Amino acid sequence: MTRIIELAEHKTPQLERHELESFVRSFQNRREEFLSLVNQYGSPLYVIDESALRRRAREFLEAFDDDVPGHRAYYALKSNNHPTIASILLSEGYGLDVSSGEELSLALSLGAQDIIFSGPGKTVAELELAVRHSHRVTVLMDSIGELERLELIAARLAQPIRTGVRLTTDDEGIWRKFGIPLDSLRLFMTRAARCKFVTLRGLQFHMSWNLSPDNQVVFIARLGAALRELDRKQRGMIEFIDVGGGYWPPRGEWLQERSTPAGRLRYAVEEQVRPRAGHYRLPAAPIMRFAQHIARALKTQVLADVTCAIYTEPGRWLSHEAMHLLLRVVDRKADDLVITDAGANAIGWERFEYDYFPVINLSRPAPVEHDCYVMGSLCTPHDLWGYSYFGEDVQPGDVLLIPTQGAYTYSLRQHFIKALPTVVSLPPAGTSTSAAGDAQSLTG
Repeated sequence: MTRIIELAEHKTPQLERHELESFVRSFQNRREEFLSLVNQYGSPLYVIDESALRRRAREFLEAFDDDVPGHRAYYALKSNNHPTIASILLSEGYGLDVSSGEELSLALSLGAQDIIFSGPGKTVAELELAVRHSHRVTVLMDSIGELERLELIAARLAQPIRTGVRLTTDDEGIWRKFGIPLDSLRLFMTRAARCKFVTLRGLQFHMSWNLSPDNQVVFIARLGAALRELDRKQRGMIEFIDVGGGYWPPRGEWLQERSTPAGRLRYAVEEQVRPRAGHYRLPAAPIMRFAQHIARALKTQVLADVTCAIYTEPGRWLSHEAMHLLLRVVDRKADDLVITDAGANAIGWERFEYDYFPVINLSRPAPVEHDCYVMGSLCTPHDLWGYSYFGEDVQPGDVLLIPTQGAYTYSLRQHFIKALPTVVSLPPAGTSTSAAGDAQSLTG
């Protein structure tokens, strides 16, 4: 009962109206760019926003390069695996972080020269691929079993391979699937030192969904204590420490009522739930604060005992603003219900029952938000884009924009009932819309 009362009384911060309206206006001001793409290529469309991606890429590097010594950033390909996204980030000086043989093959085909291969349960075929390209790939091992398999494969191919080992940040629960416990690090390094072909040169950890650097700072302190328990030779093996990703984009997490503690309780006890007006926001620390706090923790807890480079693996933070969705209204079934030509298979899951992003009517722009169920065209009632739209009105044929859908949407897309949107690209700032490129050549 106490917990129920706590949930009912918990107040999630509201998304400030001025912030939301400013965000919407920034896209309404670009409506001609988006409408021209729909006129040229039809709908629905994934739209790659190269300017937004390059801006974020440079901002991240500036923050970490200024504060973190020996910094090297690797884009987490899983957050958005479109080749154009990865190619742009390669041109901005990033390496690639891959989590499967499929992603590794893509990274190799793009000409990436510096790849880190992480993830549990790597198959023999995947490890063989990494070993055959050992001059371009560092394998982040996930267990002692994987260390032993990799040594056998590298010996068979007579090819040394540079590696690191992942450290789990939670010794209990489902996150144990990733990496080894800190208290097993000495044993792992002892085993690795006996290998003839596997060369252990680094450590990695990853903490996901970070709105602030607090969790990363706490684990760095734990890591520092573990490193001080190693002997000098073992500490000398460490050439890099990879602090992973998980940095939340700067606008924070925007939520529907259903994702708030009070909303979860309401949806659990009421049979028919109509969403209440209002949007919610969990604030995120700016990337500069992440860099400063992580750098300070590394300096005080780690770098006094170990001389090494520092790696990061940003994914969501980079790709979040790099792709938008354009849809067209097909049917208006009621004043408060419209159907669009794209379904939630384009983003892979029923995201917008929980997350909030404004639906912006580019055909009838206005700074007013109207209550309306904006639904997709799949045969499921959970196929939802939002409970409202910004615009003067909404009618069949109108073009709707769902902005900033670059992270963990395109990568999760699925061929379910409806065809997937075509991929097109907005031209970089300062070029004409006609230079956007051939949509077919970007389809992926």
